[in-house]
Amino acid sequence: MSSIDHFWAVIPAGGAGTRLWPLSRSSAPKFLHDLRGEGRTLLQETYDRLAPLASDRVVVITGQAHREAVLGQLSDVGPDAVIAEPSARDSMAAIGLAAALLERSDPDAVMGSFAADHVIADPDLFADSVRRAVDVARDDWLVTLGIEPTFPSSAFGYVHVGDPLPAHPGAAVVAEFVEKPSVATAEAYLETGRYRWNAGMFVVRPTVLLDLLGRWHPEFAETLRAIAADPDRLDELWPGLPKIALDHAVAEPAADAGRVAVVPSSFHWEDIGDFDALATLLERDGVPVSVLGDEASVLGVDSTGLVVPGSGRVVAVVGLDDVVVVDTPDALLVTTRARAQEVKQIVAALKESGRAGLT
Repeated sequence: MSSIDHFWAVIPAGGAGTRLWPLSRSSAPKFLHDLRGEGRTLLQETYDRLAPLASDRVVVITGQAHREAVLGQLSDVGPDAVIAEPSARDSMAAIGLAAALLERSDPDAVMGSFAADHVIADPDLFADSVRRAVDVARDDWLVTLGIEPTFPSSAFGYVHVGDPLPAHPGAAVVAEFVEKPSVATAEAYLETGRYRWNAGMFVVRPTVLLDLLGRWHPEFAETLRAIAADPDRLDELWPGLPKIALDHAVAEPAADAGRVAVVPSSFHWEDIGDFDALATLLERDGVPVSVLGDEASVLGVDSTGLVVPGSGRVVAVVGLDDVVVVDTPDALLVTTRARAQEVKQIVAALKESGRAGLT
């Protein structure tokens, strides 16, 4: 798998993964964990997919608290390639900072932004989609990879695929981005065949991204370029940046202006947003209780679901359907797959009660 000329892979590694508490914590978010039981963390698997395409042009944007852990997991990435945000400002600031730095260092750069916590099972298909997206981006499009939906999900946003791009077979104009719809609306989307999941993967020339940002948020773009011009001003200027996602700051208005393209993609993609999604990922035929960790420490009788043992104790489940048990040294979670999304409420309650150290 040969590298792509002047292609830079940017990996935003942020977020706390509150729906995966107590496995994922603010001190050790989900991208630092091996959630597939394959011996590589989500961050490492993301790097493994991108390194062959970008050679030594991989940049990670993460929080100051996680920089050393990121460096520890990515031994082939040098310290200069791991940029620490002074504070979390959402994806536009993180990806925009990378764009501003690349704009100055490589005038021919095309950058791709790929989150550190996604699971992609088809690296060759993924690479083909990235190559096609880079070709489109060289013509000054903001390009997103649209994932082929496998079910009518209300948990994901959607990309409405518009007219084909004649100069780029396999790519199309984005008609619009759609926020998370109801299941009924998602079912209607799938029937048309014109919608793809929005996985937040973007490929673009750095200058194009910053110029688009400057069209709707001129001070934002100006500040990012000022930081790139003088990195010593990062701590001074960063707190004044807006907290906004790239989708809302640039992608949605740019789509309305006809500046966004989509490469519909067929690789298998998973966003492990909660324990129900994790249980689905780990399911094996004939195994009613999925285990992430030491299988010998879990005993199941007439039960189905997911168990994550992590305290050294034996975990036994009897007569429970679709249960979720996550056992750690300082916290135990018991819920059901159907209510896995509500785990984030526990995190909020712990913070409100002054026990943020557990989150």
